[in-house]
Amino acid sequence: MTNTDVVVIGAGLAGSTTAAILGRAGIPTTLIDPHPVYPPDLRCEKLDRGQIAILHKTGLDGVALAAATFDGAMRDGKAWIARFGRVIDKRPGGQYGILYDDLVNVMRSAVPPDVSHIVAKAVRITTGDTHQQVALSNGTTVSARLVVLANGLSVALRDQLGIERTITSPCHSITVAFDIKPGFGKAFDFAALTYYPERTSDRMAYLTLFPIGTSMRANLMVYRTMDDPWLREMRHNPGPAMFALMPSLRRIIGDVEVVGPVKIRPADLYVSQGHRQAGIVLVGDAFASSCPAAGNGTGKVFTDVERLCNVHIPNWLASPGMAADKIEQFYDDPVKREYDEISKSWAYRLRSMSIEEGLGWSIQRRLRFLIGSAISAACKIGVLSDGNQFVPDGWTQRLRDRT
Repeated sequence: MTNTDVVVIGAGLAGSTTAAILGRAGIPTTLIDPHPVYPPDLRCEKLDRGQIAILHKTGLDGVALAAATFDGAMRDGKAWIARFGRVIDKRPGGQYGILYDDLVNVMRSAVPPDVSHIVAKAVRITTGDTHQQVALSNGTTVSARLVVLANGLSVALRDQLGIERTITSPCHSITVAFDIKPGFGKAFDFAALTYYPERTSDRMAYLTLFPIGTSMRANLMVYRTMDDPWLREMRHNPGPAMFALMPSLRRIIGDVEVVGPVKIRPADLYVSQGHRQAGIVLVGDAFASSCPAAGNGTGKVFTDVERLCNVHIPNWLASPGMAADKIEQFYDDPVKREYDEISKSWAYRLRSMSIEEGLGWSIQRRLRFLIGSAISAACKIGVLSDGNQFVPDGWTQRLRDRT
């Protein structure tokens, strides 16, 4: 039997960040995950300003950004916005590209050595108002005051506890990821590029190109089903399939070659029910999913972890017991609830904005680009001497990051 204050199940982004924060705060913590090194996985591949601001509250932003590639330092330092083969805006770069598994492994490296990391699978959880027990695949049992469930998409442990997962939008969006390189002897003129769909019938949110190391990474967000013939063509003949979807894109990026494998990942939207239980708290995708196309999944994870580790766990451990009324304080946290609502609303709004027909949605699409251009122009007027942008408030920043 191993005894600790907090046991974290799952060492993905949410679990590793949780263990790093708690360990640095001197809270006895045990981290459980079956993988000694996090394997390749297609999820978040870049961090924007809003996500970095949340991560800064955890004290781990320096660790993550040191391993990432800043688009503002590449080429002209501009992120181009384009549609119909025409560049409509050039904005100062502000995003950091990093493969998801690299980000997770960097966060793992920030976990202090006094945090016990057990390479095993949690197979059974017994919870109560005071102490919890986690049985592992290696025969070990860990006893703790609190269990943080951060095991993402896995459902076995939740099923044991009677926590249900309700899918609210199956295959809500699909991420297609690959590397591209320009024609022989050429280079891209931009540091990063976001290209918006030319037709609603394309069922596409956008294509974003951004640097990771010496490569130009592509994330193409679409709204289709997994049996769509275009996805099969994209997997086996990606260059022609990409330009068939966006014929005018070639005017901006020229002839390109797709390098390496094409990865495709569908994303369901789901929520948890029956999760308000004593002794256990769910964070990140273990609690509810987000839409990768909306671009706020990582912010949702960082918000969960920051509020849990900086606010709630220290307060919970300061008094005896771990009853459900304590755990509910996290789920009712106003900062968490606001970000959860933003994540959900943007998931549905972006999908409708991208594929819905009708005059109303057509007008909103036009307004979206007009507002984005107006914000960009206003920010350019307020550029500081060090090249940073003046943004009057957080809501303007959120709008700008998503336009």
